[in-house]
Amino acid sequence: MKRHQIILDKINKEKYLEVLDLCELLNVSAVTIRKDLKFLEEKGLLFRTHGGASLENPYINEKPINEKEKISVEEKNGIAQAAAQLIAENDSIIIASGTTIQALAKFISPKNKLTVITSSLYVVLHLINHKNIEILQLGGYIRHSSASVVGNYATQILDNISCHKLFLGVDGIDLDYGLSTTSLKEAQLNKKMLASAQKTIVLADATKFGKKSFAKICGIDEVDEIITDKGISDLTVKALQEKGVSVNIVS
Repeated sequence: MKRHQIILDKINKEKYLEVLDLCELLNVSAVTIRKDLKFLEEKGLLFRTHGGASLENPYINEKPINEKEKISVEEKNGIAQAAAQLIAENDSIIIASGTTIQALAKFISPKNKLTVITSSLYVVLHLINHKNIEILQLGGYIRHSSASVVGNYATQILDNISCHKLFLGVDGIDLDYGLSTTSLKEAQLNKKMLASAQKTIVLADATKFGKKSFAKICGIDEVDEIITDKGISDLTVKALQEKGVSVNIVS
């Protein structure tokens, strides 16, 4: 069918498609497009996602950090720089784990005192030479794939902490399912971080949208701000804003 071929040509070029964009392009209803996407998914030609389709499997498998840090490097650095600008003088922040979070640590250079609580060993290594940064390294078992700690020791420390901001990295953002990661233990620690922070800021490049992973961290409505790159679709931005999330798009 010609319509199917148009969809396949477009998704091979753009990697991700929105149902509403396809409705406008092909002048058919959303019901028709969803039937087309279901048919093409059954043929193994694409993966359906919330509100669209992806060329990549939206269910994320765990990758080592040395592999993930090579993906979308320029975008992650831009996101990290924008996030660093949100850190105020004499601030207290929680920094989670992940390659975009790791990039954030490189751009932190406070003029006055800063208190950082983190689960990431890489973040500590980046910040250790700043004499005016007080670092609390959470303890626990080390996840080799992320070089970060997880477990009860880390969550117990957070029971006695209240911070201004949490900078959170994720593996997937789905408008219905919420934020997710590949590790259940990491998701549990991230939930505790959310409870210990007044404001949650998610750092995620555009490839994270429309994807979900094994362990849910939280719903979209529990996030205050998302910093991402220009690869995010206008429809996704609108949907996030309707849910009360501020979206900061870096160039």
